[in-house]
Amino acid sequence: MLLLFTLLKPIFPVLIKLLSRKKVPQTTGNIRLKGLISKVEVVRDQWGIPHIYAHNIHDLLFAQGFIHAQDRLWQMDFQRRVVSGRLAEIFGKEVIQVDRWMRTLGFRRAAEKDAGKLDTPMRLDQEAYSEGVNAFIAQGKLPVEFSLLRYSPEPWSPADILSWNKMMSWNLSTNWVSEIIRAALIDHLGEAQAEELEPGYLDNWPSIVPTAGAYSLELNSQAHFFTGPSLRDGIGSNCWVLAGSRTVTGAPLLANDMHIVMSLPCIWYENHLVCSDYNIVGITAPGVPNIIAGHNGHVAWGFTAGLSDVQDLFIENIRQTSNRTSARIPARTVQYEYRGEWHDACVVKEIINVKGGKTATEEVITTRHGPIINWLAPALPGEKPVALRWVGFEPDSTSKAMYYMLRAKNCNELHEALLHWTTPDINVVSADMEGNIAYTLAGKIPIREKGSGRVPVPGWTGEYEWSGYIPFEDLPHLYNPPKGYIVTANNRVTDEGYPYYLGQEYCSGDRAQRITEMICAKERIDISYVKQMQKDLLSPTAKVFINYFKNHFNDEAEITPEIKLLKEWDGVLDSRSREAALYQVFIRCVLSLLLSNKLGYLTPHYMGKGTMPLLAEHSMFCWRSLEWLQKELSRDDSPWFDIGNGESKKELIRSALYKAVDYLKTTLGLSMESWSWGKLHNLTFIHPLGHVKAMGKALNRGPYPLGGDGTTIWASYSNMHDLDSSIIIGPPYRFIADLSHLDKSLGVLVPGQSGNPSSPHYDDQIESWFKGEYHSILYLKKDVNKYTEAKLRLMPV
Repeated sequence: MLLLFTLLKPIFPVLIKLLSRKKVPQTTGNIRLKGLISKVEVVRDQWGIPHIYAHNIHDLLFAQGFIHAQDRLWQMDFQRRVVSGRLAEIFGKEVIQVDRWMRTLGFRRAAEKDAGKLDTPMRLDQEAYSEGVNAFIAQGKLPVEFSLLRYSPEPWSPADILSWNKMMSWNLSTNWVSEIIRAALIDHLGEAQAEELEPGYLDNWPSIVPTAGAYSLELNSQAHFFTGPSLRDGIGSNCWVLAGSRTVTGAPLLANDMHIVMSLPCIWYENHLVCSDYNIVGITAPGVPNIIAGHNGHVAWGFTAGLSDVQDLFIENIRQTSNRTSARIPARTVQYEYRGEWHDACVVKEIINVKGGKTATEEVITTRHGPIINWLAPALPGEKPVALRWVGFEPDSTSKAMYYMLRAKNCNELHEALLHWTTPDINVVSADMEGNIAYTLAGKIPIREKGSGRVPVPGWTGEYEWSGYIPFEDLPHLYNPPKGYIVTANNRVTDEGYPYYLGQEYCSGDRAQRITEMICAKERIDISYVKQMQKDLLSPTAKVFINYFKNHFNDEAEITPEIKLLKEWDGVLDSRSREAALYQVFIRCVLSLLLSNKLGYLTPHYMGKGTMPLLAEHSMFCWRSLEWLQKELSRDDSPWFDIGNGESKKELIRSALYKAVDYLKTTLGLSMESWSWGKLHNLTFIHPLGHVKAMGKALNRGPYPLGGDGTTIWASYSNMHDLDSSIIIGPPYRFIADLSHLDKSLGVLVPGQSGNPSSPHYDDQIESWFKGEYHSILYLKKDVNKYTEAKLRLMPV
């Protein structure tokens, strides 16, 4: 096999192109399918977006499953294998670690339980969708990746649908990694000094809903081969809505861009679903029925991550007994202590099949708090066993919430539907045709009997249990606020007056601050201005550092060309900007200089490095380090600037700047004219198989120079602890809804709709995305007909 791969390697790009051409799905003519009740029409517009017209909901979702599979089946199957811990079956021993991690977490086991408890309408919807996927699989014209990897997909099921919701929820749950790093900081520095590193929300950053009134972090570096984008890279999003009092048309405007790993194909897929009085358009997740965010002709909505604390780590007392009394009783029993009594833990042996290798076994131990995750968190080996409690492990009714959301006629009905939302916790922003705007923090957020869940706690005492969840009626909510706008950008949800603890793993408030500034700068706003907002690259944090240089470096003798450059900069992180390149390297240098002596090996972790690849490559501490640096910069008496060499704050800042200059000269060239942020910060759309160089030439797109960072509205997160941009989190989908004419809504999806590299829609929206351009989100049949590219009829057998 290795010899064959070596011989074929030079022609792989050509081979993939030829094979994929044969796999381009049928988009015209008729296809007869067993399981359909009536005829379904699928009209694809010039952007490859399918508009599906059916006579009943069963056929509509059946057809959606079929169409998703046409364009994205291998992506769907790959994601299913990630969640289920079954990658080794197709990739071999290189990814056993990933499978072990996923089996330990047990997303698939939890999803199968949820699938058995679905209410009838949700079960019927998911079964219809699964039937459509399976109808495509039965045709046998499978995507090229199946041929390359020499396997066939198994039938689709509701458990596959629900398991992907578990994965998405995990992507947006952040706290367990922070707990480990926080505990390590406390162990290293002491509680008081560690507390200084989390200074709290800066005064200039807005909240969404202001109220009245001893560890070591050894990293496991295995398992990147063939695994594609990180499982944890999903933090972010912007969504804002303007009341009619603030718009040119007098009707609300809603803008949403959900941030997630920028991959190929994109995690999202645009779709339009129509039957009888059901007419809804927006983005979907391939493998999951219906629409996630968009509009239904009555109400438009978008999401951002809520980032509430929905995870806790419990230190457990565990013992093993060997007391076989009969053949039916296991020889080995694992027990955990709880409130003075010993209880049997659930022990599951997971069998992992390995392509070309020996079968592996993973023993998963679960207490009342959740699975024991010590080997998932390399901070913990050698310590007592630690269990992870997470809302996502508990019974999930999110599909019920979506069912009612899609049928909402206004903001109030949408809000009521969110009563059923379980996980992930999300900020939901909406606007309706009646002129209302609204916001809800949705999801089950625990109430703790003791403590705040910021660090691992004893599980055996019973003192730190969850006593329930914040009542739905007490969750933060806004309806037609007097100021006429609502802004969410992963910033803090409430101020200190809110009576429940939501957590402190929010992102910086820069994006919310900048969005608010831009809204308040205009008396009346139109769509063209919203477009301008979504592509804005000005960083409020960068402006803080610019002002520091302006205020503290005024002596002509000390103003070097580099300092002059920063003093005259406008804070816009354009990809072509040399100032942006210098600033980005400088802030990393100054953090490293300030912290290395005191934090040692913890320095990169405080700057955002996670505790393990794939499951926790990053942590939210990168935002705390930026907050902390800004606060310390403003303090004349900051002890942190004393690193033991007698430097003044100003001298240390200058030293960090010189280090940044040396790095740029070495990396980009001696002349400042050769520097640019886009040379350090670039985007490659990587296919999961594109990590193999020979395949990457055919499957990947890029690299492209990229502006922005995590503090700009046009977000493009990369590592804070280093300058690696191999994985970028950004907004693959931008959406603008004009409630004066919902049929004139706009969107852009990068890199494109299709997962087939020979399809024109594989990468046809890249240029538009970089230019900040949009396409029409077609809604009326007359507009769909005007832009029709292909028409397919699905017929019952």
